[in-house]
Amino acid sequence: MLEVEALSAGYGSTQVLHGVSLQVAAGQSVCLIGANGAGKTTFVNMVTGYTKPDSGAIALDGADLAGRSPRDVARLGISRSFQIPQLFIELTACENLSVAFSGARSHALSFYAPANAPDRRDTAIELLARFGLADLADRPISELAGGVRKLIDIAMALVRRPKLLLLDEPTSGVSAEEKFAVMDRVIHAVAPDAATIVFVEHDMDIVSRYADRVVAFYSGRILADGDPGQVLNDPEVRRYVTGGGR
Repeated sequence: MLEVEALSAGYGSTQVLHGVSLQVAAGQSVCLIGANGAGKTTFVNMVTGYTKPDSGAIALDGADLAGRSPRDVARLGISRSFQIPQLFIELTACENLSVAFSGARSHALSFYAPANAPDRRDTAIELLARFGLADLADRPISELAGGVRKLIDIAMALVRRPKLLLLDEPTSGVSAEEKFAVMDRVIHAVAPDAATIVFVEHDMDIVSRYADRVVAFYSGRILADGDPGQVLNDPEVRRYVTGGGR
């Protein structure tokens, strides 16, 4: 589904990615791991159009994505959530989803009409229900806990029913007691659309439990790529990424 070939990028004199190539098949749950600065988020930003690569190719089902805008990438079937939830905190959960539906269906974005359209409200509540959040539909985001905000941000990414969903640290800022519950809800919510998932994560408990493939980044390159047991026990990954020894 996703094909990335020889992707390179830098900021000024600093090279961030060095000829990264990666293929992701439909239906996979792929986790990207690596220390801060290893290139994971830059990779995600390039796939989703937020950063343009210096060289290389990106394709989704054969459609060229390199250099396209985030909106174009989203229309072609890739959605993402962010490490810090991108929400309108003065609006309710339902209104946030309604705004997302408006943006998905129109080139012009209205910040008022969508929240008051009955059909969009019904659809927004149905999507919130997938995450077990329908009872919070009319609560302002400012009143909701960090884990709930994460889930609503991911729900907004599902509005377009993407082929590929990219999640940047879905459990970042979530308490240890909440992390498995948050990921369980995400997996349950994504299942009806059968979206392929690529997620960035630092919590190895989450990685080993929810990924069926792990890609380890180190210094802008892919250090290891395989099933979780294989990658997490790789001596180089343990030395440079997880800190598990030499």
